[in-house]
Amino acid sequence: MKVLAAMSGGVDSAVAAARAAEAGHEVVGVHMALSKNRDQTRTGSRGCCTVEDASDARRAADRIGIPYYVWDLSDDFHDLVVEDFLSEYAAGRTPNPCVRCNERIKFASLLERASLLGFDAVCTGHYASIRTDGPGGAPSLHRSRNMDKDQSYVLAVMGPDAVGRSLFPLGEYATKAEVRAEARSRGLGVSTKPDSYDICFVADGDTRGFLERHLGEAPGEVLDAEGAVLGTHRGTHGFTIGQRKGLGIQQPAPDGAPRYVVDIDPASRQVVIGAAELLSTRELVATDVISFEPLEEGRAVHAQIRAHGEATPARLLEVPSTSSASPSPGSSRALRVELATPIRGVAPGQTLVLYDGDRVLAAATLERRS
Repeated sequence: MKVLAAMSGGVDSAVAAARAAEAGHEVVGVHMALSKNRDQTRTGSRGCCTVEDASDARRAADRIGIPYYVWDLSDDFHDLVVEDFLSEYAAGRTPNPCVRCNERIKFASLLERASLLGFDAVCTGHYASIRTDGPGGAPSLHRSRNMDKDQSYVLAVMGPDAVGRSLFPLGEYATKAEVRAEARSRGLGVSTKPDSYDICFVADGDTRGFLERHLGEAPGEVLDAEGAVLGTHRGTHGFTIGQRKGLGIQQPAPDGAPRYVVDIDPASRQVVIGAAELLSTRELVATDVISFEPLEEGRAVHAQIRAHGEATPARLLEVPSTSSASPSPGSSRALRVELATPIRGVAPGQTLVLYDGDRVLAAATLERRS
């Protein structure tokens, strides 16, 4: 196949590109320039898509022996990921920018450009597996063997069409050490490069400061569950459901137990805090459902709401109507899931991913707790 290898400048994408080339594909490497600040540099191991990363990707491509280009996707990234991140926090929701980046940049903008240029597939260094059951079977997305690095959660929003045009050569590696060892054996200079972490466009790691700089101050009250004012804040965008620290209150709770953010109302500028039990829920409601196969009410699944969280046994209570553009009155666009055991810290805007074993069934956006 003719394969476009997305090369971030890290060890994972370099090894993935090398394996794709070794498999006999015609591979071209591309680095996505996502930052509008062309002089942005890496701070420790925070961030990605910096000038150092672009140089590291070029050296890796030269070592592999494949053509290499830099594509400027900074406008798409700013409009579809950064602005979405800001607007979601301003609305009192909790987005995952890595999910949005995979959905809208790495497997939408990139795939669109790749298809226009005649590429058959996109190859990345994500930790997930793609399998096909039988001749002519549809490709399905599965967890990586390396559960510590598994990225199937953030990739689930790709949907089946994009999965069918993707390659994840690292999905069968059991450990990151194996990937680094292969990079060394191939003479790739990024074999010891630290992993990037945190939100790539918040290179200093200060998410609250980033939000305040871009959204400004909007002072309001911090209340308890009974409505008593406990303190003030500088903006609801500085809080997420389940947050425990930095609540802006001075006095401890009467029972001495920790308090958490249990509700956020940007319209009234109020943040409500309460006891841990107020965070627990056994039912999830989600919309914008992306299914890899038909979903049926009553089906047993596992539900995951965080990239590195545990999947909880669950049952489908309600699935979206399959009718299309003009659903009949009373038909549902929502997905409702009943959890076998309560989970805490569920927030609107989070991504819900459903699994059957290690196979991804669907992804959706959480709307509220029941």
